[in-house]
Amino acid sequence: MEKTKFIRNNEDWWALWIGLFVFVVSLGTFAGMDLLGWGVATRVWTDITKSMAAVSKAYAGLPGFLALVFTYIFMLVIMSVGAKALKFNLKEFAIGFTVIFWVSYGCWLIGNWAYIAATPNQLKAFNLRWALGLTGEAGFIVALLVGLILGNFFPGVTTFLKEATRPEWYIKTAIVILGASLGVQAAGATGLAKAVMFRGFAAIVEAYLIYWALVYLVSRKVFKFSREWSAPLASGISICGVSAAIATGAAIKSRPVVPIMVSSLVVIFAVVELLLLPFLAETFLYHQPLVAGAWMGLAVKTDGAAVASGAITDALIRAKALAATGVNYKEGWVLMTATTVKIFIDIFIGIWAFILALVWVYAIEGKSGQRVSVGEIWERLPKFVIGYALTFLAMLWLALQAPGLIGAARLSTGESNVFRVLFFVMTFFTIGLVSNFRKLWEEGIGKLALVYVVCLFGFIIWIGLVISWIFFHGIMPPTA
Repeated sequence: MEKTKFIRNNEDWWALWIGLFVFVVSLGTFAGMDLLGWGVATRVWTDITKSMAAVSKAYAGLPGFLALVFTYIFMLVIMSVGAKALKFNLKEFAIGFTVIFWVSYGCWLIGNWAYIAATPNQLKAFNLRWALGLTGEAGFIVALLVGLILGNFFPGVTTFLKEATRPEWYIKTAIVILGASLGVQAAGATGLAKAVMFRGFAAIVEAYLIYWALVYLVSRKVFKFSREWSAPLASGISICGVSAAIATGAAIKSRPVVPIMVSSLVVIFAVVELLLLPFLAETFLYHQPLVAGAWMGLAVKTDGAAVASGAITDALIRAKALAATGVNYKEGWVLMTATTVKIFIDIFIGIWAFILALVWVYAIEGKSGQRVSVGEIWERLPKFVIGYALTFLAMLWLALQAPGLIGAARLSTGESNVFRVLFFVMTFFTIGLVSNFRKLWEEGIGKLALVYVVCLFGFIIWIGLVISWIFFHGIMPPTA
């Protein structure tokens, strides 16, 4: 009875159930049933009428706005089921969720405007002379800023939306869904060059062992942050940003404000890296293309920004190498290297959360001579991380067992990713809603940002470069 009560009244569990439900429904593609293909896919746009469409070609005749409406209804229903089980005020939750969904999507749409999102290698396709080059992930920043404005200057709106302002629930659900996408990418990577695969794995292990320990040490010893702050910050900077910070916060039982503040910093600094690092790579690493690709994967902390930086670096370095040396490298190898390294980093999130849960139970909070029960470890382990591992392993196994179904697997994850992305956007909007500037300053967000700057630009970027050089120096992509 107690176990059932625990499951019913914990957002962590309901993130697991809802994420797994979306994953299972998406598997219909393996049986020829396109059950989520009506979900809305948002494109980088100059003509807003062409900004959205159904994610699957099977629903090509479905108007984009109608696909968005269907997506909203589906998400409202599945989240309301969880809200009812969690004993939220269902009417207030439904109203709040509706407002949060539509405002968040509006932010995402703005972030995908070509003048904001188009990267240098996309300018020609959109017939643009300039763009900010922030990728569609600029929508996360727009959502965060709008949330901050409402949360700080319109307290009545914050109160009205309070019942549905659940950033941790949204992000945990998204992480469960994310696992499947990474499983397909990992399966597809088995066909890549073995040298890149091995070096990518070795590089991220080395980076983890160095990055995490250094950031944690700087945060604790130099800036005097507590363990509660230092661990999520170390994971956010050294692993994969938002997902790692949330998973770490859950593993060590930190207050919700901790990973939320770290997550907001991760997105902002990822954009800074995206605007800076590819051009540094073009200038200094055009003679070592795969070193540059690995560097993007190790240094840039969100998936979208890391892949985008790999694509930009790919285009810039190929052009520079051709002009400077006459060598015409094949397209895609720099991007592939960046993506492979990033995949390995993402895969490690669940393992690291489990390790930290054990460390906190036994070494940090455990008392001398006290025996820690298995139940305590189980309660400490974030359940959504279990969901992440399940969806990852299930999709990896399916794709490897039946290589001919890789196309169905990619369609499946492409459809489920519609909901993952929207949960991410809603996360950043609601992070803004709950982030009061005065309280955040009292909590130390200014000093937290300083830690981020010191660690990221002081040693993480450069250690990543050294590791990339060690493992990828002399490995050249084929020439066209």
